[in-house]
Amino acid sequence: MNGGLVQRLAQLNLIRDPATVGTKTLVITRPRQHPVHPDDGDTDQETDRLLGQQRSDDTGFYDEKEKEANKKKGRSKEVLIEGVLFRARYLGSTQLVSEGQPTKTTRMMQAEEAVSRIKAPDGESQPSTEVDLFISTEKIMVLNTDLKEIMMDHALRTISYIADIGDLVVLMARRRVLPTDDSGNSIQKTPKMICHVFESDEAQFIAQSIGQAFQVAYLEFLKANGIEDHSFVKEMDYQEVLNSQEIFGDELQMFAKKELQKEVVVPKMKSEILGVVVVESGWGSMVPTVVIANLSPTGAAAKCGQLNIGDQIIAINGVSLVGLPLSTCQNYIKNTKYNTAVKLTVVPCPPVVEVKIRRPDTKYQLGFSVQNGVICSLLRGGIAERGGVRVGHRIIDINSQSVVAVPHEKIVNLLATSVGEIRMKTMPTSIFRLLTGQETPQYI
Repeated sequence: MNGGLVQRLAQLNLIRDPATVGTKTLVITRPRQHPVHPDDGDTDQETDRLLGQQRSDDTGFYDEKEKEANKKKGRSKEVLIEGVLFRARYLGSTQLVSEGQPTKTTRMMQAEEAVSRIKAPDGESQPSTEVDLFISTEKIMVLNTDLKEIMMDHALRTISYIADIGDLVVLMARRRVLPTDDSGNSIQKTPKMICHVFESDEAQFIAQSIGQAFQVAYLEFLKANGIEDHSFVKEMDYQEVLNSQEIFGDELQMFAKKELQKEVVVPKMKSEILGVVVVESGWGSMVPTVVIANLSPTGAAAKCGQLNIGDQIIAINGVSLVGLPLSTCQNYIKNTKYNTAVKLTVVPCPPVVEVKIRRPDTKYQLGFSVQNGVICSLLRGGIAERGGVRVGHRIIDINSQSVVAVPHEKIVNLLATSVGEIRMKTMPTSIFRLLTGQETPQYI
């Protein structure tokens, strides 16, 4: 799988927990790969429904997609696959005439025309809907996760052009004409294109991700057909960039070597709490467990003198906490209230995680999204994940430059333009907020 980019999709199970969107990769199922059929793709009926109703009643559309998926499910095997989500604001859709083979300049002019039709003038209220833009090597979907609906579903091959204009993204897709007369013959119509306009602080990243999806899809097509196109391969293959990554501090070794773990026995009074706050280690960490985010100065854990903020708890009284939900881990800790001693197996770790990413050129996307300094989504298998970036962490500094009080736009620009060896320091957002007094610790 080139670049770890998301693999194929066909139908949504639509998001098991809408609250996880943006923090986890969306998992969907699809039938086993089958030949491209001429009536795959987007129809005039679907597009007219979208343009005519502007999402006022998408239920029927979703139901049709679901029925179609159920038919496919019945005749072929399913596999689990993943996709990348970007949070955006959907502003609206329009359609434009598209004849011949337009140049890139013409496409950009069309994108600007679509924006002029949909974007409200400065100073006026802009109607919009919060959506998730789902990108893979086969499809681009627009999801309303609050209502559990698929708003739009375009096969990647139907996408004609993608443009980022400031904080706007314009997605252009070809419309397919279905037979409309009684004899089944298709009626000649003027070729048209549907244009969707989105607003996002990550407009450039979204456009880059779609571009990479095309590149990976093309490379996979060549491989599947035994073709080698050396002229298409970039100066440095993305896989080589991935292989060059290493986790700064070698986190995996810290967990793999028993001698780096330690057992701490915390003596305490019966009915006394441990006096700790624990948070998740972060999606993307080598070992998913809980981290000590705060210690009560008068609590048993702090008094023992062997525990520190940042330490990762592997087990409590011999029960492993690795891979368990945060709430379950918290309950295990609470259940020690009436013990007179608690044995913790911990891996001593500093609260700040040091990340080192090697990025030879800006054409290789980092593979993560940032919102107000917090890493909110991560591309599975991308260079950022291999470099140690974790969802839910607050970026403290980039290349020794503090970004704690830096505006979101500057952080995004700094990351977008950084090349070479990029060093970052991050920590779980909960720890950051506790240490800076933005949250009051609730000890257990």
